[in-house]
Amino acid sequence: MLDKINESTAFLAPLLGGEPPRVAIILGSGLGAFADDIAGRREIPYAAIPRFPVSTVAGHAGRLVAGEIEGKSVLVMQGRFHFYEGYSMQEVTFPVRVAHALGARTLLVTNAAGGVNPLFRAGDLMVIEDHVNMFPDHPLRGENHDALGPRFPSMEFAYSPRLISLAVAAAERLGIRLHRGVYAGLQGPSFETPAECRWLHAAGADAVGMSTVPEVIVARHAGMECFGVSVIANSAPPLPSPLPSSLSSSPHPVSHEVVLEQSRQASLHLSSLLRHLLRHL
Repeated sequence: MLDKINESTAFLAPLLGGEPPRVAIILGSGLGAFADDIAGRREIPYAAIPRFPVSTVAGHAGRLVAGEIEGKSVLVMQGRFHFYEGYSMQEVTFPVRVAHALGARTLLVTNAAGGVNPLFRAGDLMVIEDHVNMFPDHPLRGENHDALGPRFPSMEFAYSPRLISLAVAAAERLGIRLHRGVYAGLQGPSFETPAECRWLHAAGADAVGMSTVPEVIVARHAGMECFGVSVIANSAPPLPSPLPSSLSSSPHPVSHEVVLEQSRQASLHLSSLLRHLLRHL
């Protein structure tokens, strides 16, 4: 693992130039446009980076973008890697390790998620206060390297209270509807059944997706300060059981295309929120 991180870092460091990145940002499905505002941008395709996985999902551009935004040196992932693509948890989270090795000490992570809280509507934003890890594997399983982090890292404040407070204040000033809630991470790639949505909400989740949790675990293992925000791309409130005949089939079933479109529509608010957060870090 250490050799792989060093190999990727040695390749990337000369290409980034200037000040090392202090903030790493992961952009989820349909949210890659944020990177278009980066000044002095330098783009590196994932496929060109030694040891890097390659993104295979529509809506993920598959490249690193380095530069400056709101006075901060950033390293942005336009697209991420998922467990359901067949990658190991170590591969899914490898870019976080590399970003930390390059100098990043803060991780801002975004995703498109399904809303299981009945108060949520498609297009809303939810700042992540906590998560429920339901993946069948763990990114820290196996030998621990002390140089990367402790054997048993605490997840008590996985999502920085300081950054959450900054985001909530920013949303109020910008007039953005921003929820606070718990994100449940599942392996996918199938979307959740109505029964699973009811169960997740009963278990304390407000939104559900197929990413983010492994990345935040590894970032916290490395001592990075983390902030997460979900675009509620589809509203899936718990339905009564048994289902009334009028609801036995959905006229608008969720699809990846629906998720991408809703994410694109919400990207303006998300970009404003992230820029404000970066400005006040």
